[in-house]
Amino acid sequence: MGEDGFITAAIVGASGYGGVQLVRLLQEHPQVKITYLGGDSSAGKSFAELYPHLGHVVDLDIEPVDADTIAAKAEVVFLSLPNGLAWQMAPKLLEKGCKVLDLSADYRFYDLATYQAWYGEHRTDESVAATAVYGLPELYRDRIKNAQLIGCPGCYPTASLLALSPLFKQGLIVPDTAIIDAKSGTSGAGRKAKTNLLLAEADNSLAAYGVARHRHSPEIEQICTELAGHEIAVQFTPHLIPMVRGILATVYATLRDPGLVREDLVTIYKAFYRHSPWVRILPGGTYPQTKWACGTNLAYLGIEVDPRTGRVVVMSAIDNLLKGQAGQAVQCLNLMMGWQETLGLPQLSFYP
Repeated sequence: MGEDGFITAAIVGASGYGGVQLVRLLQEHPQVKITYLGGDSSAGKSFAELYPHLGHVVDLDIEPVDADTIAAKAEVVFLSLPNGLAWQMAPKLLEKGCKVLDLSADYRFYDLATYQAWYGEHRTDESVAATAVYGLPELYRDRIKNAQLIGCPGCYPTASLLALSPLFKQGLIVPDTAIIDAKSGTSGAGRKAKTNLLLAEADNSLAAYGVARHRHSPEIEQICTELAGHEIAVQFTPHLIPMVRGILATVYATLRDPGLVREDLVTIYKAFYRHSPWVRILPGGTYPQTKWACGTNLAYLGIEVDPRTGRVVVMSAIDNLLKGQAGQAVQCLNLMMGWQETLGLPQLSFYP
């Protein structure tokens, strides 16, 4: 801890959308001081040059990415990098005593063979990867508290798993009947210029992508398998929707007990998430909207049972850049440091 009582933090990949969310959150965190911003493509530029609207509060330059420099300046390191880069840095940072929170996919998988199969990356950090904890606090709070390396979940898995976890953990649904229909705003694709994200391409349009082969499928299945105690496959289809922030995941599954009604499920969900300050279980008949979660670290869950089909329908709304990315990483940091889980994180959206 620094001389002034703050924990010093580095953000690697500070120029991207995940990075700027972290800067905004940590800048207002009462226990953290940002001491390093890194990114090779923007090295040498001031952060204010990239994000002028933050120039009055952030007076730091983007530095070249160097593990020795980072470790000398920071106790906690957030890696907000493209997939395949974090695993090349994390081992050295951990060796030097840093706590590492990775926002990419590099440390989300229990089995590196699964990562390599879906991401096409050969890995040589097996021993380090084995120490990583999946950073979904609502499921792994106790593991996160004692971890040095966190693999923060993706935004789609976060929204989907919050909806699915009670169903699998309590054995409430028929295995392999889970279907996830999810829709995300364009910020989930990052800040790089891409043709399909141009206003002329994305506006007034709604389209599925990565059907039956999206990289988040094995991530979701891994956690569902652990919860259920046996191998689980889910059907996951993501869609791009013409808005900036937010994810709505609608989950369908066949109930084992067709006699269960909506209020039974609401009671079960409230009990499951009773110690989770960032999950809001909505009363029966109320369904979440992404706007409610926008700008917050909250997840809103709405639940319905269709007695005609014997299916449960769970709707999950989050801000993909906060609970689905940077906010979740800060939530994990709070647990790692023994702080309140809600510290420094926004709880109220601006509405409408």
